[in-house]
Amino acid sequence: MPYLQLDLNGRYSLENKQKLAAAMSNTYSEMMSVDIRRISVAIRECGDGSVWRIPEAGGEPVPVSVMMLDIRRGRPPELRMEVAKALCAHCIEILGLREDRLNVEFTQHSGDEMYHPTLGGFSPEWEPGEH
Repeated sequence: MPYLQLDLNGRYSLENKQKLAAAMSNTYSEMMSVDIRRISVAIRECGDGSVWRIPEAGGEPVPVSVMMLDIRRGRPPELRMEVAKALCAHCIEILGLREDRLNVEFTQHSGDEMYHPTLGGFSPEWEPGEH
């Protein structure tokens, strides 16, 4: 943990997906004060017509992208918003996603819900003021 997941319509080059994974990992690590080795990034190309949202009541569904961030519990809302904005900016810049068709959702976990065998077991708990 953290696990950063992006569900997309369409297909993207391996180079751009790798570039996005690196940018997201570096930004998240710096902003959230996390060991970069703990971050996993999933870029799921669901194919055309796979992820939808209705932008206006009574309107038709439009293709969108959704980012799910499984993160450590206790991060302040202001910090989460700044991280979401920064990660969205990478998606817009690198993949050309539309800002109005991208949203972010957070799932928060305690450190004992994140196991990393090569990093000594459970993730250390985050303390307020670490960021």
